[in-house]
Amino acid sequence: MEFMAVLVNILALISEACRNAEKLPAALISCGVVEAAVAISLAAFKAPGGVFEHHGKAPFYLYYGILVGVAVFGFAEAWAGFWVTGDLTGRRAVGKTILWVSILPLVLVAALGGFVFMR
Repeated sequence: MEFMAVLVNILALISEACRNAEKLPAALISCGVVEAAVAISLAAFKAPGGVFEHHGKAPFYLYYGILVGVAVFGFAEAWAGFWVTGDLTGRRAVGKTILWVSILPLVLVAALGGFVFMR
């Protein structure tokens, strides 16, 4: 499946999870796994380009630092999905907060080169 289709499906799942609390753990787990997988694949298969090259070592390390941070956040988000499953009514607010915060790493991964996989 193309990255754009996966991104649209994840965003639809986030939207549904905000209206229906029973879909919250599935949204957290799948969004976290997709974020981590895309960040790891970008770090492994795509070299930094554009603004990240020809400006010294700091942007180079920033690129990989962002990807490592997004991967760690993705794994933490997936773990939070399993944690929310234990007590859905009591942990719903925490799960929704994590889900809304996860939109930023999703946008970062897409901006750093996730659209390259569309070719």
